[in-house]
Amino acid sequence: MRPALLATALILALPLASVRAEQTLLSAARIHTMDAKQPHAEAMVFDHNGRILAVGDATTLAARYQAAKRLDLGQATVIPGLIDAHGHMLGLGMLHLEVNLAGVRSKAEALEKLKAFAEKLPAGAWLTGRGWDQNLWAEAQFPDAKDLDALFPERPVWLRRVDGHAGWANSAAMRKARRALQGDWQPEGGKIERSGGQPTGIFIDSAMRLIAELVPEMDEASAERALALGLADAVAHGLTGVHDAGVSLQQMRRYQRFADAGRLPLRITAMADGDAQALDWLCDNGVYQHPGARLKMRSVKVFADGALGSRGAALLADYSDDHGNRGIMVTSAADLQRIAHKSKRCGVQMATHAIGDAGNRHVLDAYASALGREAASSDHRWRVEHAQVVSLEDIPRFRALAVIASMQPTHATSDMGWAEQRVGAARIQGAYAWRKFRDAGVHLAFGSDFPVEAVDPRLGLYAAVSRKDANGQPAGGWQPQEKLTAWEALRGFTLDAAYAGFAEAEVGSLEVGKRADFVVLAEDPLAIADAALRHLHVQATYVDGKAVYQRDAIRHPDSIDP
Repeated sequence: MRPALLATALILALPLASVRAEQTLLSAARIHTMDAKQPHAEAMVFDHNGRILAVGDATTLAARYQAAKRLDLGQATVIPGLIDAHGHMLGLGMLHLEVNLAGVRSKAEALEKLKAFAEKLPAGAWLTGRGWDQNLWAEAQFPDAKDLDALFPERPVWLRRVDGHAGWANSAAMRKARRALQGDWQPEGGKIERSGGQPTGIFIDSAMRLIAELVPEMDEASAERALALGLADAVAHGLTGVHDAGVSLQQMRRYQRFADAGRLPLRITAMADGDAQALDWLCDNGVYQHPGARLKMRSVKVFADGALGSRGAALLADYSDDHGNRGIMVTSAADLQRIAHKSKRCGVQMATHAIGDAGNRHVLDAYASALGREAASSDHRWRVEHAQVVSLEDIPRFRALAVIASMQPTHATSDMGWAEQRVGAARIQGAYAWRKFRDAGVHLAFGSDFPVEAVDPRLGLYAAVSRKDANGQPAGGWQPQEKLTAWEALRGFTLDAAYAGFAEAEVGSLEVGKRADFVVLAEDPLAIADAALRHLHVQATYVDGKAVYQRDAIRHPDSIDP
């Protein structure tokens, strides 16, 4: 993000000093409400608390609310605030504080970026980063420690893969874990890549902890800075809500401090990070919601398997491009069952990362066991995060168990160059299968999985309707039978994402009584070519009727007299 843009986002997240009128009348060329009873409008009135009082035509509302402040947006389009149903806020902010290798097209380019970044570090400090993806490189092979050792013989280096499910270490880092790496053992739920009996520097899934736990812990000032930067990035891209998938109790306390101080410019739905302290806190204290209504926790996020890009996703049969390998169950089937039953007892929504068809099946089995006969009738809203490669016979089980598929459209367009090589032509029919899920009556909540993918929801809208990359390839779209309409894609980032967070009575659509969370766009996302969705111009982001991000062209309603 440009410094000026970041500063604008941060400034506008602060409380305004001026006296606010009791009511504001917003008018625009069009308002897409996502309310089936009144899908379109041209005006909306909200009060000083950010509650919507009326939605309708401009003439009628202007006559009824003559004393209201006016916010005339001209030819702009207003949509409900966009909600990312699966992101990692601290990780997003960390992209500003460590090496960002996302999108690098070769190992050589990655090494150049690392060398430049290391020049700013003090002697002996760890060099850390994220974002490398060997599938983008000509050789499409995992790197190893030797690639880093020539540049960094003494400085420890630890670099997480783009999906967060593999790490790349140099020899200096591995020397600090020497005893743990001896022998030919493998950790449960992970893998140490070895050659000639020696670790290569690549650690997959739970094996990553062998190195990651040696990296000095970030100080609180840096953590708060990263969080603030991530929040500013989010609102500048039109997000008014994020489901943060995997929040430790320490991070939850940090969120609470931000909420207490009025520093949360958007709504955070936090998920506890597995069967750990945060889940126990929920079990002891019940569902949490901050009095300011911008922070809550009522869910737990668990990992079933690894990722497809690092061949850690758990499959029912061998990888098509790696015979003998069926991936990794990060959490065993037995432990998934145990955590599911614990979540049910505690009244906690369970959200489980599952990429491969075996991972997804184990999750559905665990949910069926814990929810029992109440699965279809209770309002549990349990979720599968990603639901990326699913056996065709398991898709109807999502509906039968009333399970939400929390999916990320840009995963498909990022993976389409190699995904079929991993799973073959038959299994790819159940992969990234948004249309099949929607037609089966399954709730689809959309997100990005940032920083695995870009935080920008416009890219997700484009991917959902086109299934093409940034260059418009392939012609007609990849596996085009799974495309969605622009309205369906927008619903995935609004009303359906709100539903997945038990928030559809408050946000997700622009209706009387709901919160005035909305985005101002220069273009109409429901009336432009698919390719143009990538380039929608976000003019302003509002939460509770207050601007939390604003371009210079839009003035705040306080500055506009009736």
